[in-house]
Amino acid sequence: MNKIIADVRSYVDARWELGSTHGIRHWDRVYANGQKLLTPQVNALVVGLFAYLHDSCRRNDGRDLEHGPRAAKFIDTIRTTLLAEVSDEEIELLKTACRLHTTTHMTGNATVDACFDADRLDLGRVGIKPNPKYLATEKGKEIARHLH
Repeated sequence: MNKIIADVRSYVDARWELGSTHGIRHWDRVYANGQKLLTPQVNALVVGLFAYLHDSCRRNDGRDLEHGPRAAKFIDTIRTTLLAEVSDEEIELLKTACRLHTTTHMTGNATVDACFDADRLDLGRVGIKPNPKYLATEKGKEIARHLH
């Protein structure tokens, strides 16, 4: 794990006050899923940062449809500190992935779609087997087909 991702992981974990459904164990699994979804077209830094930021602004551990847009806004607050070395293009991809991850099935952008699938592949934690038809990437669909 690169230093930027590790620093973000530590920062958001220290701020997390809700339950475990969307906390650090979930984020670590999203990170691991994201690593499996990497292709030459997918930005590994963005996918790694998404793992630790996408749920970081939840107000509860249940239904909170605005947590993604809040996470996208939160990214701006750490832009010049924890994310200072991240390019503007990467920041925009990260914000898009966070903002849309609960409302959008697929964008057509390989990096954003890998972020979506990295999260969706961990639905087993809430008793839902990921359905390949709801995944956005070919790798994600293939992984979902082999989940038990």
